[in-house]
Amino acid sequence: MVQSGGQGLRPAGGPPQVVIRRLGRPGDLGWVVMAHGEVYAEQFGWDTSFEALVARIVADYAGDDDPAREAAWIAEVDGERAGCVFCVTADEATAQLRILLIHPAARGLGAGGLLVGTCLDFARAAGYRRMTLWTNDALASARRIYVAAGFELVDEERHASFGHDLVGQNWARDL
Repeated sequence: MVQSGGQGLRPAGGPPQVVIRRLGRPGDLGWVVMAHGEVYAEQFGWDTSFEALVARIVADYAGDDDPAREAAWIAEVDGERAGCVFCVTADEATAQLRILLIHPAARGLGAGGLLVGTCLDFARAAGYRRMTLWTNDALASARRIYVAAGFELVDEERHASFGHDLVGQNWARDL
């Protein structure tokens, strides 16, 4: 979590330092699950079934990781974990962007755009021709990042998940 008020690695009076690094340090996987559970419960009132979904996504990534075709990144702000994104295989030609999160204390620093850009660059280099993602219409901040990165809405469907009635959205873009 981003520590408010702490100087961390930031020079006195300087802007926050955002760094994107590959996921892989001890605690990264658990942080992804915990941060999603806490942030989505606080901001949207989602129940632990969402945290369980994120835990399954993280476990699948950790168990079947193909470093040539799949990767995950952590955004750090002043040396503290503040966000994440995963790039996984949907099919031979299609990558899937999964579980983008920027901690509320780190929003507005550009970390979301950096994470999505890193994910897109990796997918291109790995030979994918398309990238997809699934989100919910309530996540307006994430949607702005996706639109800025060139994603377009493919379809929407109402669903009851995470203790709420939601509208799931599929987005995609060519690479």
